[in-house]
Amino acid sequence: MSKRRPNIEVGSGNIFADLGLPDAEDMLLKSSIAIELRRLIKQRKFTQVAAAKVAGVSQADLSKILRGQFRGYSEAKLMRMLTAFGQDIEITTRPHRKSGEAGRITFTSHAA
Repeated sequence: MSKRRPNIEVGSGNIFADLGLPDAEDMLLKSSIAIELRRLIKQRKFTQVAAAKVAGVSQADLSKILRGQFRGYSEAKLMRMLTAFGQDIEITTRPHRKSGEAGRITFTSHAA
């Protein structure tokens, strides 16, 4: 009896796009920011209440964001939350590598 090998499909790098969700690029950016917020909160050993106070949101809102429920929160609002934690945000534009294709948004953390 031979074992059947599972089908493996290489992802695009954006799980939201792979799942066919609307606004996949926005969702990937927001999730990256939420992951960074979680890292900062853990690094500083903050409670959600203390972290929410720093971020300027309610504890309930912060809890939703950290659990991936960030629809309704703009990228700008989430970035302001990062700056409240002492993070600089740099936005850089450059031509997309493949002419004729839409550009993309990427998030890179330079965690210390």
